[in-house]
Amino acid sequence: MRQLRILAVLAALVVIFSLEQARAGAPFNNLEGVGGIAFNPVAYLADSSGDDSHYKIGETEVIGKPRFGAWYVNLDDVNVDWTTVGVADTFFKRLEVSYGYETINQANADAKHKNNLGAKLLLLPENSFDTKFIPAVSAGAIFKHTSNAGTGVNASGKDFYLVATKLVTQLPRPVLLSGGLLSTNGKATGVFGYDKDRKTTGFGNIDVILPANLIAGFEYKQGARYNDWKDANYWNAHLAWTANPNLTLILAYVNAGDYKETSTVGLGNGVVLSGQYAF
Repeated sequence: MRQLRILAVLAALVVIFSLEQARAGAPFNNLEGVGGIAFNPVAYLADSSGDDSHYKIGETEVIGKPRFGAWYVNLDDVNVDWTTVGVADTFFKRLEVSYGYETINQANADAKHKNNLGAKLLLLPENSFDTKFIPAVSAGAIFKHTSNAGTGVNASGKDFYLVATKLVTQLPRPVLLSGGLLSTNGKATGVFGYDKDRKTTGFGNIDVILPANLIAGFEYKQGARYNDWKDANYWNAHLAWTANPNLTLILAYVNAGDYKETSTVGLGNGVVLSGQYAF
């Protein structure tokens, strides 16, 4: 029965975004509110496009219209319901500022509440210097605080990341490639608190843009390994479809590690739903 459910989810995976035709496209407000996909940030800013999408002073575009996102993650293996809301906006087409609020409810445990304040600076726009091969490059930071984090851990922590993203258009179908490095002290992204040490991990995304505003993609996040805590690696698979120029609806399948494994902390697998709105 479980295998049939997983196959059904995989067959129905629909993540709505279009990189070329709709303002509701990537990046989304990810699980921590940052402009990205689900787990990971991308180098693109959570910016607005289209006419009258920015407040201007003279000819300078000062601030764009904000983007909002909400997520629901059901990790049935460990009886977790994980909900988040996030908002992001971009200033001067260079600086993204974001906020994400997460609530993690697990059976027979106190609810955890996590606040994420993010900033992302676009260091190098895509195709700079009149080229067709240079990716967008951004650096960012996320300041986090978790309530009921537990004993023996810090309640606050910080992530720093460097990410490059490129839309490859020379193939039969456009392909979005993104990857980067993350410096973190969070345990399960900070849900279980923050370690005294920092670890550097890798992450990446690949998405193939299909006809009719559809996309098929895969996302990967390497788990941090501390002395007394080793996160499992996370991945998700998704398809994508753009509903309209503003609204994005997301359905995905996520694997957050084997929850029965004793050498790493895994949270099992489950279904992910999201709604995104870009003004």
